[in-house]
Amino acid sequence: MLRVLGKATSINVRKVLWACAEIGLDFEREDWGAGFKSTHTPEFLALNPNAMVPVIQDGDFTLWESNAIIRYLASAYGKPGLYPADPRKRANIDRWIDWQASDLNRSWSYAFLSLVRHSPAHQNAQALAEGCADWCRHMAILNQQLESTGGFVAGADFSLADIPIGLSVNRWFETPFEKPDFPAVVDYYERLGSRPGYRLYGRNGTP
Repeated sequence: MLRVLGKATSINVRKVLWACAEIGLDFEREDWGAGFKSTHTPEFLALNPNAMVPVIQDGDFTLWESNAIIRYLASAYGKPGLYPADPRKRANIDRWIDWQASDLNRSWSYAFLSLVRHSPAHQNAQALAEGCADWCRHMAILNQQLESTGGFVAGADFSLADIPIGLSVNRWFETPFEKPDFPAVVDYYERLGSRPGYRLYGRNGTP
């Protein structure tokens, strides 16, 4: 059985758990990370030298990096529609997965650390305002894309891209600051809420 190492509250671990739910793949999860077993032990570092969760073990195959993991699981076990083999369809999905991991992820960093984590090092008012503005700019890009597709991020149907993007949208709505009105994002959030996998793992690790 697939072994997943990482605490369920981690947004990156939840990518893997949600992907497993979409695929119908059984797994055993172990709590690793802050507040649980240390990722800096020799045992864990032998699996991932970055000391980060998640890590999976699928038989004798070990893999770290959450987006690589969900791509692997979808390729190895998923239905074709989740992560199609067609190069153009797959590239379209990959583009949004990578956009989330780079541009969107960076845009929310300061605001999230300031407003949710209450980090003392992230309480500069100007930097916070700039961070919120940058996050809003990126969410406007997502809203425009969702208006274009009328359904999900990469097209009319749910795909692997909606897992990291959907978790990002949850983080958007759960971070307390004044936000622009993005109707397509709101509709998308409601559509995700109808999926059992999202209900299990999409809302900060709690149903």
